[in-house]
Amino acid sequence: MNAALPLEPPALQRLTVRGDGLNLAVQRWGRADATPLLLVHGYPDHHGVWLPLIAALAADYQIITYDVRGFGASDKPRQRQAYRLKHLARDLEAVILATSPNRPVHLVAHDWGSIQAWEAVTEPRMQPLLASYTSLSGPCLDHVGHWLRERLAQRRLRPWLQAAGQLLSSWYIAFFHLPLLPELTWRLGLDRAWPWLLQRLEGIAQPQRHTSQRADGIHGVQLYRANFIRRLFRPRIRTTPVPVQLIVALHDRFVRPQLFDDLQRWAPSLTRRKVRAGHWQLLAEPGELAGWLREYVGRIEQQQRR
Repeated sequence: MNAALPLEPPALQRLTVRGDGLNLAVQRWGRADATPLLLVHGYPDHHGVWLPLIAALAADYQIITYDVRGFGASDKPRQRQAYRLKHLARDLEAVILATSPNRPVHLVAHDWGSIQAWEAVTEPRMQPLLASYTSLSGPCLDHVGHWLRERLAQRRLRPWLQAAGQLLSSWYIAFFHLPLLPELTWRLGLDRAWPWLLQRLEGIAQPQRHTSQRADGIHGVQLYRANFIRRLFRPRIRTTPVPVQLIVALHDRFVRPQLFDDLQRWAPSLTRRKVRAGHWQLLAEPGELAGWLREYVGRIEQQQRR
């Protein structure tokens, strides 16, 4: 169970892109002339988490991936504030401008990749760069802040139970805000146990550990510390005209489906899909996800050609 990921298939191109003050490791896969898909990974992953989906789609699309700051082969800032959403969104913008400057990309993001992608999707400056956005298991933190406030303000049991249920599911966020202990957990062997945890919690048949797993887990904790409290207690109004495909994993242990109940208020051009899957299952076994992306991207491309 401690094996590293198998060798990656040859990439079309590997390059270094200057993000918001640091260097990002970027990869391009598939056909250079095809519709571009930009995939953004979450925590505690790096771009390799997308390899099963890349294998399913590279024959028909140009696929762009990158290691988010703090992960994989990208630079790892030391300051907590360097992990704030505004810097992550500028990194994403830099990757798009470097790899697809003349054609909007279809953005696909998971977990923390999805959280930071919402920052970009709801930023008017960046919206012309985006043809669509597919979100998996990662809400906009501002939307969550409004969702919690509105439910706690009601004098009914059901909204309170919804809020309490999500807070219980988010126990790990409080843990990640503790000083030193989360980093110590990774150093004591959580990286070696990670494949076993994915197998037990997600039912993934052959989970594997990537070679930067420990470092990614340690540095990535700063994403939580730099952003959650700021955004949940001071949520902004964040809307977008970008077409959004929301994949709702009904068995997600960390992000409950009801967290997205109000999403159409913020993203009017919304397509919602529900699937009986856990937090990582659609990435490890991407057959359904690949089909949904083909259908959705094809429909958006057709609409935009009219």
